[in-house]
Amino acid sequence: MGAARLIWRDCRSAPAAHPSRWAAVVSIAEKIGCVPQTLHEWVKKAEVNSGKRAGVPTEVADKMKALEREVRELRQANEILRKASAYFAQAELDRPFRR
Repeated sequence: MGAARLIWRDCRSAPAAHPSRWAAVVSIAEKIGCVPQTLHEWVKKAEVNSGKRAGVPTEVADKMKALEREVRELRQANEILRKASAYFAQAELDRPFRR
């Protein structure tokens, strides 16, 4: 997130050079060759990750996604096992009784 650091540094060191934060984003985006909206999103994400802005840090969001995926897979596995159990229980009931 070096570009985000450039924005923070530019806004603090030369406030007269950029009348607004967006002006700093546009200026630096041109220098690094990206779209200003993309750079602005990077800056927001860097602020969230560093605690300067409220939100869920990337690290936590990635962990949540992985856990949600795992829960979904476990629920699917449980459903398969439940169906298999019902199938074999029914097969056991259909089997003729032996002494």
